[in-house]
Amino acid sequence: MDLTPLRNKFSEIFEVSGPRIFFAPGRINLIGEHTDYNGGYVFPCAITFGTYGLANKRNDDLIRLYSANFPDIGMIEFSLRELEFLNEHNWANYPKGMIKYLIEEGNSINTGMDILFYGNIPNGAGLSSSASIELVTGVIVDCLFELNLERLNLVKIGKKVENKFIGVNSGIMDQFAIGMAKKDCGVLLDCQTLAYEYAPIDLENHHLIIMNTNKRRELVSSKYNERRSECQQALEDLQKIVKIESLCQLKEEEFEALKHHIQNDIVRKRAKHAVYENHRTIQALKELKSGHIKKFGELMNQSHQSLRDDYEVTGNELDTLVEFAWQQKGVIGARMTGAGFGGCAIAIVEKAESEKLIQKIGRHYKEKSGFEATFYIAGIGDGAKEITQEVIK
Repeated sequence: MDLTPLRNKFSEIFEVSGPRIFFAPGRINLIGEHTDYNGGYVFPCAITFGTYGLANKRNDDLIRLYSANFPDIGMIEFSLRELEFLNEHNWANYPKGMIKYLIEEGNSINTGMDILFYGNIPNGAGLSSSASIELVTGVIVDCLFELNLERLNLVKIGKKVENKFIGVNSGIMDQFAIGMAKKDCGVLLDCQTLAYEYAPIDLENHHLIIMNTNKRRELVSSKYNERRSECQQALEDLQKIVKIESLCQLKEEEFEALKHHIQNDIVRKRAKHAVYENHRTIQALKELKSGHIKKFGELMNQSHQSLRDDYEVTGNELDTLVEFAWQQKGVIGARMTGAGFGGCAIAIVEKAESEKLIQKIGRHYKEKSGFEATFYIAGIGDGAKEITQEVIK
């Protein structure tokens, strides 16, 4: 991406030049959906869409923030002594929360900053734009003030901002993937212990295509809570018989031997998804480490089928995209990603077939759903970092 227009915008807005430039990606979860709160693994990666931050230190304690995505809001200003959440500060509460908690941890942030943000993550697609803003802010502050922070510490502070400052009860996967990702790799993560392992993803001959349903995700919060409650009920039923702390402690064959102890049929289906999806996620690491991208694609397909049939979180729009993609030449795997009920699906597609595929799926989806899908060809990128002048050239 040519960053000259952003540099020029920074100079225009803040009337100074020569900012340092930073980037934090968005993320997708390649496989391992609704496993995190069941004691299992997730398998995210960073994408090459994300949030850019252009920043300079100031000589006073004023913080001035501007988003090129929300020019109508204009510049938002506050001092280092004014770090409380304010509704009228809108998107700027995310960077403000990072600065607040970094200071509270005893880090020396003794002057203000000018920061221009620009994000090219599709809005509302469920690709973690908020966590991307949090982590790019964390890296900016870390570098400008030479704090030499452990990256995992920034990840945890980002989650704290989301949970305590913004008030969203989310897990750590988004911040972890954005902060810790490696180019051309996925990362198998245990969200409880934060144990993790990287696996190479060789996409030399394939594209990773993000398919946005562009359907508003109204049901996500209520249905998410409902699924968590159902999984908890399954766990409580099983705990009367076997000593386990989470559903994902069970192997598939153990679940099959015990499942009749789960009283409710629907609750039993939810538990089955959690157990089998966790196994698929562990298997995905092995297949990618062995260079078996097609077997990984098969696991993606199985994941979507389970999310559709056992967990029931896909919905007509996601199913329309994914099931039609399965029928197309060059597609080795496709599935929904994220919480479900709208949002995005992903597909791994042979490069020679990508453009044709996008056109065919787009037409089919419009006919069946009435919505226009949006498609993005994404690379698998690094985690949050400073972009050096050498890279820009």
